[in-house]
Amino acid sequence: MLRHTEQVTRLDWALDFARRARLNGKPILLVANGPGPNLAGRAADVAKEHEELVGLVSTGFCGALDPALQPGDIFVASEVLIPHRNSIAAQPAGSARTGKLLSVDRVVSTVEEKAKLRGAGADAVEMEAAAVADRAQKWNIPFYAIRVVTDTASESFPLDFDRMRDAHGRFSRAKILRAAFRHPAVFPELVRLNRTCKRAAQALGDFIANTRF
Repeated sequence: MLRHTEQVTRLDWALDFARRARLNGKPILLVANGPGPNLAGRAADVAKEHEELVGLVSTGFCGALDPALQPGDIFVASEVLIPHRNSIAAQPAGSARTGKLLSVDRVVSTVEEKAKLRGAGADAVEMEAAAVADRAQKWNIPFYAIRVVTDTASESFPLDFDRMRDAHGRFSRAKILRAAFRHPAVFPELVRLNRTCKRAAQALGDFIANTRF
């Protein structure tokens, strides 16, 4: 997204990433703090401590549960499904695939688990939207969930990435490298996944830059 922004200012906030910028002539905040609801919720809280917010957009990668979704497809949630709780509606944005987005605090790594979650009614899965949706509902401001697909419903990850997280929930590069060195055959799959994610991130930034909220 930064390729599309102007007047970018780095913010000295207690987050992994925080920038103030202008997009299409309007002020925006870009914040990130790692995977999962706890870290994402903290990012939203810190942003609100410093700025008056008029809306929240949960954005990033998602995994396909609907077999029709392919890597690079933009997915805009119509609602966020949260296990053992009521779902939270999301605002429409742009022209893209829409559906139900399941938000869980784990990496869904296997075809078998994806099929099970699809059977429960979800179209895509990710890890942060529930926490951001909660804040938007609490603060009575619009909420959007805009994601880009990185892995298909018929694709399993080469590693159990949920086991690659540290005590705070962030992905540990050291753990990933150790696991890969123990199983060298996964290196080509990791390289392919990295390339897919880079292309997906560019597509996501382009979509958001061309969307009016």
